[in-house]
This record gives sequence, structure tokens and C-alpha cells, in this order.
Amino acid sequence: MRLGCRRVAATLGLLLTGCTVGPKYETPSVPMTASFKEATPADYRTAGTWRPAQPGDRTSRGKWWEIFGDRELDRLEDELTEANQTLKQSEANFREARAMVRYQRASLFPTIAGGVSAASIQDSSNAPYFLIPNPKAEGQLQLPFDLNYEVDLWGRIRHTVEAAREEAQASAGDLATASLSLHAELALDYIDLRSADAQQRLDDTVRAYVDALKLTEDRLKGGYAPVSDVEQAETQLATTRVEDTDIGVSRAQYEHAIAVLIGRPPAAFSLPPAPLDLRPLRIPPGIPSVLLQRRPDIAAAERRVAEANQQIGIAQAAFYPSMNLSALAGFEGTNLANWFGWPSLFWAVGTSLTQPLFDGGRIRAQSDQTRAAYDAYVAIYRQTTLTAFQQVEDNLAALRILDTEARQQREAVEAASRSLRTFTDRYRGGEDAYLLVITAQTALLLNERNDVDIERRRMEADILLVKALGGGWDVGQLPTLKAETSGFPRGAVVPLAQ
Repeated sequence: MRLGCRRVAATLGLLLTGCTVGPKYETPSVPMTASFKEATPADYRTAGTWRPAQPGDRTSRGKWWEIFGDRELDRLEDELTEANQTLKQSEANFREARAMVRYQRASLFPTIAGGVSAASIQDSSNAPYFLIPNPKAEGQLQLPFDLNYEVDLWGRIRHTVEAAREEAQASAGDLATASLSLHAELALDYIDLRSADAQQRLDDTVRAYVDALKLTEDRLKGGYAPVSDVEQAETQLATTRVEDTDIGVSRAQYEHAIAVLIGRPPAAFSLPPAPLDLRPLRIPPGIPSVLLQRRPDIAAAERRVAEANQQIGIAQAAFYPSMNLSALAGFEGTNLANWFGWPSLFWAVGTSLTQPLFDGGRIRAQSDQTRAAYDAYVAIYRQTTLTAFQQVEDNLAALRILDTEARQQREAVEAASRSLRTFTDRYRGGEDAYLLVITAQTALLLNERNDVDIERRRMEADILLVKALGGGWDVGQLPTLKAETSGFPRGAVVPLAQ
């Protein structure tokens, strides 16, 4: 007797759990190299000012912008985290994906519904009753409870839950990608704004032009210089002031962009001018294989490959029979007096098994569609990885080349300064024409502005390299199944990339 009960229990358990059809998921391979081409041996040293987190390393490096040591930038980045509307949209999409996991997971359990109905029924006197008399009007009171349960014989529901889970993890990767991109965009706008400030703060050059104008005026008064020298000096000074004023257009646009990023109207935000005091840093790139763990967009693309694999299982389950269990019980009476009496009890229990026989090829087409979608997501995953490698290589090359260019540019600035001093002294002594002074002034200003621009490009390459390396993110921050099914506080921001 006991053995028979165990067999019945085992059979019932097998019936309820069923088996799973569909391919087992394996992470697709991607093109890989042992190291980055543009990285120098010094780039792989770990004793730098910033080192990317390794998989499994729980040390938070999410606020990567703090490596630059600019308190104003830190404050703006923190404000972006709290107020940026695009980031809030991505966070809402993530919460929506998590809610979908719980929605799909509910299909693993029976559905129980209850209700109550009361009606007064009057049949037509001309109703066609053949063997029984026409009933009189009567009341009908019902209190039914309905239970329905789909037996997951082939894993369709489990595949659906897993697909929703993979999408929730991909959505978490999308949120981290949005956060990384927005913080990097703010840092770039901030660097560009401070570069504009530095361009406008070339006061020494403008003061030199004022002094040169006074020199020509004094020489004109003494009869040692023609009027044309004064006119050339006035033209040079006015042209330089116009160029400095024009920089204000770009600065205003960067300031407006920063305001929108931190969730403020441009009219309610301003940043006082300040020099570009930041300096480029050495940021070790690590190895390409680690990039797969550190880029949130790569992680999101890989999770969607896994989701597409689950969709294949769902499509394959449609080829097999589906089983539903149902039960109905309740009380039915004609009035309140006999509504809840034992004779008023009714119940029904049953099961149904449905097998597709002919659908014109719909199920087969659906299966082919899911396999094609899987191949497409694999291609997206691989292309995302290749693009990530390219971005790292591009910025490593930019940093290496710009480092050399910066040294050369500083030498050019020093040479231009010496040249201007020489021609100015010779002009004072009446040995050279003022045109040579104008030429030397123009060369110095051009080289000084190039020097500021190269520093800006080096800082931008630093920021873009941090972004290409994934910031402070790693795949360990993807939510687990327990987190996905536990709910999420409405309106909160998920600390995925912080």
C-alpha cells in the first residue's frame, strides 16, 4: 500500500514538472586577442591612480570621475545621478522588466478565482418545453470557486520565466550603459567648458597686444614709426578680442548641455569661469577578455542571446500536447434560505489534453523565426564586443599619440615666445618692421590655443577610455533571480553603475 502511494506521488510529480525541450544555452564565442594592440607595457602596471575592477572584485569604483580630483565635477555628476530624466526612464524600463518576471512566474502556480452572483430569472411563457411544464420565475444565487492550472509538461512556462529573467538582466545592463554614457557625456561637456575658459583666459597674450599697441603709439609720437604700425597693432588686438568673445558661444552651449543633463532648465543654471586644471591620467586597460565582464552593453547583448535561446524552447514546446487541470466548486440556490445548504453544493473536476494537428505551418514558422532571431542576437553580441575593442584601441592610440604631441606643442609655445620677444626687442631698436612682430604674435597665440586644445583632447580621451572600459561596472552587478522576483521600490534609482 505504501509503495503504491509512493508510485502515485512520483507519477503525479513527474506529470506536474514535466520535461523541458529546447537547446541548452552556451555563451557564444567572440573574436579575441591576448592584449590590446595600442597599449604600452606601462599601461598594464597596477600601481596607477585608477585600476579597473576585475570580475569578482567588489571594490566600488563606480564614481570614476573622482579620479580627476575636481569637486565641481563630482558635485555635478552626483546631481546627474539623482535628477537626469533619461536615467530615470532607463530605471523605469528596468523595473518594468523585473515586474514582467514576476508576471510570468505566476503561471507556474494555479489560478483560483471566486465570485458571487445573484439574479432573478423569468422564463418566457412561450419557451419550447416538450416533456416538462413551463417553470415559473425563480431566483438564482451562486458562489463559485474556479481553479485552473496548466501543467508545464514541456517547459514552455519555465522557458517563458527564464526569458523574462534574461530580459530583466539585459535591462539592468541597459540601465548601467545609460548611466555610464550620461556620466561620461557630462564629464566631456565639463572638460569642453573648462577648455573654453582656458582659451578665454589667455590674458597674458591680450595684455601683450595692449602693450605692443602702446609701444607703436609711443614710437609714432616720437617719429620713429609710421601710422601703419599703430593700425596693425590695433587690428591685431581687436581681432584677438573678437576671437575670445566668439568662444563664449561654445561655452554657453556647453553650460546649457550640463544644465539639461542634471535636470535643470538652462536659465536656472550657471558655472563661473575657471581654468582647466585637470591633467590626463594613466589608466591601465587590462586585457580584452576582461572587457567582456566589464562592459554593461556587452553583458546586455549576451543576456539577450540567452533570452533568444529560451524563445526557441518556447517555440519547440508548441509542437507537443498541452494539459490543463480545472476544478469548480461552490453553492447555488434559489433563495437565501437554501443557498448554503449541503444539497446546494456543486463541484466539477476535469482535465483536458490538446494536441495541434494542423495549423498551416504556423508553429513551424514560429520555430524558424525564433532560431533566426537567435542568430541575429549572436551577431549583435559579437559586433558589440568588436566595437568595444575598437573603442579601447582608439583611445589608447589617442592617448599615446597626444602625449607626444603635447610635449612637442609645449616646445612650440616656448619657441614662439622666444621669437616674439626677439622681434619685439628688434622693433624697439628700429631694426625690424612691425609686421614681423604681428607675425610672431599670431604664431604664439595659435600655439597657445593649440596647447589648450591638445590638453582638452587628452582629457577627453581619458574619459572615453574609462567609458570604453565600462567605468566601475562588472557583471556581478546584474540582478539575481531572487532580486528580480522580490519587487523594487517605486521611483528609486538602482545603484548599478555607481
